[in-house]
Amino acid sequence: MTVDSADSTAAAQKAQPPRKRTAAKKSAKKSPGRAAAPAQPELVQLLSPEGKRVKTPENAVYDSYVDGITDDELRALYRDMVLTRRFDAEATALQRQGELGLWASLLGQEAAQIGSGRATREDDYVFPTYREHGVAWCRGVDPTNLLGMFRGVNHGGWDPNSNNFHLYTIVIGSQTLHATGYAMGIAKDGADSAVIAYFGDGASSQGDVLESFNFGAVYNAPVVFFCQNNQWAISEPTERQMRVPLYQRAQGFGFPGVRVDGNDVLACLAVTRWALERARNGEGPTLVEAFTYRMGAHTTSDDPSKYRADEERVAWEAKDPILRLRTYLESQTDTDEGFFAELDAESEALGKRVREVVRAMPNPGHLAIFENVYADGHALVDEERAQFVAYQASFADEAAGEA
Repeated sequence: MTVDSADSTAAAQKAQPPRKRTAAKKSAKKSPGRAAAPAQPELVQLLSPEGKRVKTPENAVYDSYVDGITDDELRALYRDMVLTRRFDAEATALQRQGELGLWASLLGQEAAQIGSGRATREDDYVFPTYREHGVAWCRGVDPTNLLGMFRGVNHGGWDPNSNNFHLYTIVIGSQTLHATGYAMGIAKDGADSAVIAYFGDGASSQGDVLESFNFGAVYNAPVVFFCQNNQWAISEPTERQMRVPLYQRAQGFGFPGVRVDGNDVLACLAVTRWALERARNGEGPTLVEAFTYRMGAHTTSDDPSKYRADEERVAWEAKDPILRLRTYLESQTDTDEGFFAELDAESEALGKRVREVVRAMPNPGHLAIFENVYADGHALVDEERAQFVAYQASFADEAAGEA
């Protein structure tokens, strides 16, 4: 009498003595579903932390987008980063002085924002979060216009259509859906332009972002999803947010993802140019993960010393995007000290102008809250306005009676 191979295997296994559980298995039982962390993938890096040009066969396609860059263009990128950082520092100081209610600093993320911002064309459309001060600079938005919302005197101080730069979005992740819908629209219009949406590593866990990935892929929308992975979603590190490198999420939706050194302005410029070109050519979305670091607090209401070690910041300070490009300029171009001195003076002048403009911002009128709610007016808003006017007038009547 014979038995099939499955029965034989089962019988053999039953006859064997039970094995002792190893330490590894015990650990796995205590932490179900936690796989070993994958090896970190290589970054697209064209300028090393030491300020040296990096060329590899793997990065050749991206090299081609910056190979012809001139010394003047490199100095312009450096100027953008320095002035953006100076503006950001002034805004932080103004908040500490009580002139702003809140501020979200971009300190450490200048290369990611300037590189990607300078990759856009005038007819492209940008959907930011609330930290894209460098991108706003690249799009020609006056930096003082960014501060009205944080001072509480307006809901956004610029016309989005003037610079194709949408208003700051406070709701986490929702702008990616707006960007995808806009991209779908311009595709139907046959426009030769692209859309870029900015968000952070924390926002990548929002359903809105994943929905936008899916819509962008299914409709082949000309949109670039630009994630600034600054390692911390407020106080939550990336290793507690995801099990695979963030850029690999694009694979599940059917479009490419690229991880770029977010402290390398040349790499960010090149990769974003490549991704935007794909979008304009009808090749659909791209996810760009700019691997960078938030040097400061999440906002001025946050204290990062409570959740991250000083050693971590020190390690990232050695990768400072501005210092990296300055080293390259000093060693590989004819940039002299006069350029840096003039830029320092320009930087101080910018800080002074920002202080003066913010402190001179007029308070909005009491009835401004009722304006521009509906395009054609609304009976309920009219009723609320009338009630508010009567309420304000009551204080004047009381003051007159006391007199």
